[in-house]
Amino acid sequence: MGNFICLHCKGEFDQSVAIKDDSGHEFCCNGCMNVYGFLNSHNLSEFYDKLGNQKHFKAPNLTKIDTETFYKNYVKNSDGFCEIYLIIEGIHCSACVWLNEKVLISSDGIIEVSLNSASQKAHIKWDDSIITLDQILHKISSIGYTPIPYDPQKADARASQKRREFYAKMLVGIFCTMNIMWVAVALYGGYFSGMSKDIKDILHFAEFILASPVLFYTGSEFFKGAYYAIKNRQANMDLSIAAGASIAYFYSVYAMLSRNGEVYFDSVAMIITFVFVGKFLEVISKKKSIDTLDLLGSLLVNQIYVKSNDKFELKDVNDVKLGDIIKVRSGERVMIDGSVVSGAGSFDLSSITGESLPVLIGPGKKIISGAMCIDGSIEYEATELFKSSVLSKIIDLLNKASFKKPKIELLANQISAKFSLVILLLGLGTFGVWLFNSGEISVAIIVAISVIIIACPCALSLATPVATLIALGSAMRGGIIFKEAKVIESLAKCDCVVFDKTGTLSKSKLSVIKAIKLKEYNSSLLYSLALASTHPVSVAIRDFSINKQLNLSDITSYSGLGMSAKYGDLTIYGGSSRFMSKLGFGEFEDNGLNYYFAIDGEVVAKFELEDELRDESADVIRSLQNSGYKVVMLTGDNEITASKIAKRLGISEFYASKDPLQKSQIIKELNAKTPVVMVGDGVNDVVALSMASVGICMGSGAQISVERSDVVLLDDNLSSLVKALNLSRLTFKTIKQNLGFTLIYNALTIPLAMAGFIIPLFAAISMSLSSIIVVLNSTKIKLKG
Repeated sequence: MGNFICLHCKGEFDQSVAIKDDSGHEFCCNGCMNVYGFLNSHNLSEFYDKLGNQKHFKAPNLTKIDTETFYKNYVKNSDGFCEIYLIIEGIHCSACVWLNEKVLISSDGIIEVSLNSASQKAHIKWDDSIITLDQILHKISSIGYTPIPYDPQKADARASQKRREFYAKMLVGIFCTMNIMWVAVALYGGYFSGMSKDIKDILHFAEFILASPVLFYTGSEFFKGAYYAIKNRQANMDLSIAAGASIAYFYSVYAMLSRNGEVYFDSVAMIITFVFVGKFLEVISKKKSIDTLDLLGSLLVNQIYVKSNDKFELKDVNDVKLGDIIKVRSGERVMIDGSVVSGAGSFDLSSITGESLPVLIGPGKKIISGAMCIDGSIEYEATELFKSSVLSKIIDLLNKASFKKPKIELLANQISAKFSLVILLLGLGTFGVWLFNSGEISVAIIVAISVIIIACPCALSLATPVATLIALGSAMRGGIIFKEAKVIESLAKCDCVVFDKTGTLSKSKLSVIKAIKLKEYNSSLLYSLALASTHPVSVAIRDFSINKQLNLSDITSYSGLGMSAKYGDLTIYGGSSRFMSKLGFGEFEDNGLNYYFAIDGEVVAKFELEDELRDESADVIRSLQNSGYKVVMLTGDNEITASKIAKRLGISEFYASKDPLQKSQIIKELNAKTPVVMVGDGVNDVVALSMASVGICMGSGAQISVERSDVVLLDDNLSSLVKALNLSRLTFKTIKQNLGFTLIYNALTIPLAMAGFIIPLFAAISMSLSSIIVVLNSTKIKLKG
């Protein structure tokens, strides 16, 4: 008996346990045999060509999948179709992605399939009347993969693990490279001043010991990239780096063992380490961009009070039906959209619409999910299911945004694809020409290596990472966080800046801007009444009229309207114009946010309140406009409030009374004309931040907004926005200068190397000098940023 290779999973097994199909093919288990038969019967055997010699995994035995739980908690309706987000365990290469997408999209009833190989996350949309979820899950299982509901915590754990792995590789690369450069200095010095062969051999061996882990451990990611480049027949920077470093390394090993020629271990270590730092930044950006919808959990509750048999009982939000009566009390958040049938209360809509002022909602008015009840209580009728409510739609939009591929690529990567292939071909051609002319393999190898080393994409690779590293450090010191290096380029290309108002241009804090005294009164009465409430309006009045606190009695709160109290024989009232009218104190025009104070039925004072602007807002807007940026304000506040703010700041274009979905649509339309920067804060800005070319969030903003944005202003100061824009433009300009220099450098030095005028040693020195020039040019970002 011997070991055989399974046709499906490529794993070894003993022939004594082999399972044969009707054609006599042998497999290690029933699962592999079933998958093999499925692929061949559906004309999908191309999967094995794409897989190559890679080992696959054993196919699981098909078991009954509980789709009821999936439908209840994870399936959503969209335009009459069902959709779900899954993690498909077992995906490990492009062949796996191809197989899953091919099997699913070719099935009747499946409308759309998107699969992210890095996160193993899949988005599937289907017609439930043609194909059921149970059938879809079994299709995935039948080809050897395991579908499970998307769990953000698992995705985050995988990203964290990869970051730790890259961090360890980067530390090894930096440590070895720093030490190998000291050895290289001694060797370079000995080349000109003289050095015994024994000492030289010892130093060469030391470099070999230090360079080996850099190439094979730190550089393993480049070899993976090079493997897939060869497999897909498309040259990339990883292929050039792996090829150049490997040839230099193995030639150096040959030179060290034969004691004939120069070694280039220092070049190998420097190439791998410097470029890997850029790879590490990419991993960090992926960690930050992992779907963070779980942060919305602070807004979600699983159970709410629903009326049943004339009493309210806790019920799962997914079980609420249209027409059910729901109760919301002070301090509770609305989970399902509906229409109020009884009661009244003040609601904070800032987390959803951005409206800075509490809104009174009573019978007959609509209530949207995400609203927080400040005071009072209401009973309302559900007009939407939980899956169709505003809050769920926002989460859904964020989910879909995570599948969108970035449109902007770094200029270095755009050049390097063709550059890498050209250099490899030139190196091969040079080897062939010199071998034909000289007849000596060693001479041909040395000249070819000189070409690849002198044109090695080290300087080209450094042109972007070094500039961005310096920019990221400079930004960090200024309280600015760029989450990805590519954001710097994207920001530099933006010509339009869109501001949310509440919490961005304003402080999200009410203040009294005008006080009208209609009759003399004791201001301590006003202060004491305002002190009895935590409502934002009362807080503003309290801060404005600080005085002596009096002992009031019979303090009564009228939900969303105002308050009353007694002081001795006096009855005092404070509240809105509607409250005053309801008490019969007269009719008052309400053209903004006003607060009235009355004593014994007579209004004695009127206060006009406004959301307080940030001190730097006007200067920042003026600076942006002078720099040629188009400035737009986007807010959930009403037209009157928005118009006043826009006029004070000199903003000619603004949009008022917009909910999160409308905001995202406006950003999408503006972004179609010119790249847009969206500056916001709060959950209501999350979708708009995702739709913009670059999303910028204030550091004090909601956590979900901070996570979903591209740039965070930690110091919570809009002046940092101007710094970020200036820094991005300077950095992008520097990157283009670096790229221009490296291309000119290669155009001049490659012909010389091909002609045999440059030996590998001087090729390495020349390459190092080109890298130093790129680094020195990049340091101006630190000086000017």
